[in-house]
Amino acid sequence: MPFTFTRLQIPDLILIEPTIFEDERGFFLETYKLNNFASIGIFDFFVQENHSFSYRDVLRGLHYQNPPKAQGKLISVIKGEIYDVAVDIRKGSPDFGKWVGVNLSENNRSILYIPQGFAHGFCVLSESAGVIYKTTEFYTPALEAGIIYNDIDLKIDWPITNPILSEKDKNWPEFKKVDFGFYFNSRRGY
Repeated sequence: MPFTFTRLQIPDLILIEPTIFEDERGFFLETYKLNNFASIGIFDFFVQENHSFSYRDVLRGLHYQNPPKAQGKLISVIKGEIYDVAVDIRKGSPDFGKWVGVNLSENNRSILYIPQGFAHGFCVLSESAGVIYKTTEFYTPALEAGIIYNDIDLKIDWPITNPILSEKDKNWPEFKKVDFGFYFNSRRGY
């Protein structure tokens, strides 16, 4: 199989390590393969792919898109390194309000799968970073939402001290002030 799948501390979050074929010309790897992903329970159909570029200490997030157009994401880094965070916002989940953070980089070439029902954000650890992510729904501005990155209840341990934020990201509400529209389903996860 061209991938190693590892369930993280929140089991619905999956770290994916592709098999890398390298030689004197460079390398080749598969970043997505439906049958392999389905074997671990990822049946999502991805409809949009985005590419963001950010400089060191930029922090983007914590973002999510509300139902009925909630987004699952498949995230990878093609340049640089980021610290990527997912927060469980599914009511009734045993992990509601908990978060997981992983380093994704052009060197480790790992991919993070985040299903619907999670807020997502990342900060840039290298001079710059290019991030590619697939989504399961089209971007719908009217359903865009977020949580303040430094929420005192979430206690996310960001590895940077003075993040560069957009005006929007500076003004998201606190976790406890949001009535999330996601519900945990023990069979499906969301």
